This record gives sequence, structure tokens and C-alpha cells, in this order.
Amino acid sequence: QVQFVESGGGLVQSGGSLRLSCVATGFEFGRYEMAWYRQVPEKAREMVAIVSIDGAAVYEKSVKGRFKISRDDASNTVYLQMNNLKPEDTAIYYCTADGLHPPIWGQGTQVTVAS
Repeated sequence: QVQFVESGGGLVQSGGSLRLSCVATGFEFGRYEMAWYRQVPEKAREMVAIVSIDGAAVYEKSVKGRFKISRDDASNTVYLQMNNLKPEDTAIYYCTADGLHPPIWGQGTQVTVAS
């Protein structure tokens, strides 16, 4: 079955960096756009970045210039390099494949940015 396993979160000081990883299984990874989302309590999950099958990326406005999404189709892995982190980036981060019906989510990885 389809699964996503996110890792790489943690506690970091404002201005620091983290690299998130997500290993996907159970579907043909190379045929899907891959996305990172984040969620804070009592708010809707929001898309942070998405990467197309040819590597083109689109970012949410608040992270543009600080985050970089990439993919490795050989290992079914999508990454999110996060630089110059801010306290408002604190959230649980999830990856998924765009277009899955119904949407499927992993357990997420917690990112906490201390001011």
C-alpha cells in the first residue's frame, strides 16, 4: 500500500537549517508530482512546496527563497532543505504525492524553531 515516511525534523534556533526527507512506497513515484505540507494546531494543512516530475518547483510565498524541494526518483525520496528558519515555520511537516485519491499522509515530522 501507499506509504510516506518523513524524517529530519527537530528543534532549531531561529536562522538555523534543517533537511527533511520523505521515503515513499507503494506507487510509481516517478509519475507523480511530490509535495510538502505543514500543519499547526487548529489550522488547515497548507502546501509548502511542490516539485514536478521534471524537477520544476513551486513554493508558498512565505518560504520562497529559504526552502528548496528536490526529489530522487532512484530512491523514491523527496527532500525539503529549509534555511533561515523562523518561529512561524514551526509545524508538523508532511509529504504526499499530488493527485492521490483519497489523499494519503504519513505520520509527519515535527519542526520547532525557537526564537
